Amino acid sequence: MKIAVAGIGYVGLSVAVLLSQHNKVTAVDIIQEKVEMINSRKSPIVDKEAEEYLAAKELDLIATTDGDAAYKDADYVVISTPTNYDPEKNYFDTSSVAEAVKLFANTYLALRVAYFNELDTYAEVRGLDTKAIIEGVCLDPRIGSHYNNPSFGYGGYCLPKDTKQLRANYADVPQNLISAIVEANGTRKDFIADQIIARQPQIVGVYRLTMKADSDNFRQSSIQGVMKRIKAKGIEVVIYEPAMKEDRFFNSRVIRDLREFKEISDVIIANRYSEDTSDVLDKVYTRDLYFRD
Repeated sequence: MKIAVAGIGYVGLSVAVLLSQHNKVTAVDIIQEKVEMINSRKSPIVDKEAEEYLAAKELDLIATTDGDAAYKDADYVVISTPTNYDPEKNYFDTSSVAEAVKLFANTYLALRVAYFNELDTYAEVRGLDTKAIIEGVCLDPRIGSHYNNPSFGYGGYCLPKDTKQLRANYADVPQNLISAIVEANGTRKDFIADQIIARQPQIVGVYRLTMKADSDNFRQSSIQGVMKRIKAKGIEVVIYEPAMKEDRFFNSRVIRDLREFKEISDVIIANRYSEDTSDVLDKVYTRDLYFRD
């Protein structure tokens, strides 16, 4: 099939790369530099899988800024989700897309993340072995071992907004579970922040704002919510984030020298484990049990 993908962002690029393994795909973007990078088989974003696929896979993929030509001959046009969320109205304008499948799929994934996070919270409070419980639960083939690694909460570009959108769509429909999925994420961040605050640190170091390893995407990452809660208690927070060009992030100092970052931090919070902090594990607080995203 001929498929046009509108927008070479994190989602659009992933869709274009995956579909172009078996289809003729044209990726459309208004930024010429992105288009040129795709056509040179280079990823315009920092993402390990995207970089590997572009470099090594046989992809029937081209990029262009000419949207009209790309859309005209396409069997399907893939359009990114509208993002104009109004927090006061608790509403996204999704009039341009029939959205139910995406919202329910992402809300289920958020439910899965929240479930294992609450399992981890229970185990930590009760002094139990989280990993042993998870592995026992996941022996049931109906449950499986995917999306089971505890974290600071679900984050990223899709899950937070899609769960809130689905909850808003339920305004006149009876429900309990959808609201609970949204609220559970805030509860988890509260718990993580309280665990850090209880250690009475003077300086808390945030190791990476990104959602996962080998990425530069930190939009709505869960560690930011934890960071804000810690700062609200008057505790100084410093950030190690080499993907950032700015010197401050939400009025917290960005440190690019890893050695300095580790030395001045009393506690280091990391949503995902990294070898960068292997020499200061006594300072590191993470709920990453499987060392994977």
